[in-house]
Amino acid sequence: MTRNTSKIRRIQTAGTRALILTLLLSLAGVATAADVERERRLVAELEASLFDGDLRQLSAGNITFSAVELAPDSKPVRGSIILLHGRGVHADWPDNIGPLRLALTQNGWHTLSLQMPVLEKSAKYFDYLTILPEAFPRIEAGIKHLLNTGHRPIVLLAHSCGAHMAMAWLEATPERPIDAFIGIGMGATDYQQPMQRPFPFATLKIPVLDIYGSEDYPAVHRLAPIRLEKIQLGGHLGSTQVVVDGADHDFTANTEAMTQTISTWLDSLRL
Repeated sequence: MTRNTSKIRRIQTAGTRALILTLLLSLAGVATAADVERERRLVAELEASLFDGDLRQLSAGNITFSAVELAPDSKPVRGSIILLHGRGVHADWPDNIGPLRLALTQNGWHTLSLQMPVLEKSAKYFDYLTILPEAFPRIEAGIKHLLNTGHRPIVLLAHSCGAHMAMAWLEATPERPIDAFIGIGMGATDYQQPMQRPFPFATLKIPVLDIYGSEDYPAVHRLAPIRLEKIQLGGHLGSTQVVVDGADHDFTANTEAMTQTISTWLDSLRL
């Protein structure tokens, strides 16, 4: 790659991100900044209850944020998984992302669960649209951290609102240094607040797993055919969509089934 080509791609990426940010702000109507104080309280709660893993401080532009990192006991390590939690919680939330990261680590994966930007408790999907771009540097900081420590392949896994953040990043980032993407409960929104950005999967050349529960939110089910169509347009033979019977949006009491589905799919890819 020439220096000029690299420069052009950087300009294109910056332009794409600026356009997406403008669209998100116009769709939401009013610009909103992430609730830093609430994030600090959530991280304090995380730190007080953390038993498995190390709390890391990663730098993303002009901010520092927290992440929970855990290496598997078994060798060799199968690869790394970056986890993005759902709306308004922390990176070790006991209802879903916490048990999931532990289970994946026990299956041989090095996990890095990132603390994502949050808003106040009553915030809805439309409110979160304005802060989706704040997730971009955090995702990239997580990837950089794993690359610098020699952890490949890298899988990006995102649940619920974390999936909205991940999808916005995927759409805005032409050069994506990840080897697979897993979306859990994708397309979840609030009453009379439909999805405002298209699913970006048609442009991805990496394998995609779309996993959701049979008892998930109606919006997740309603948009499932559209997600599948976009995933199939991406053209990767390893991509698939899976419904876990009996599971709700958070996979409450279904962590084992979710982990087994994810692990089996990752095994099939031979990354």
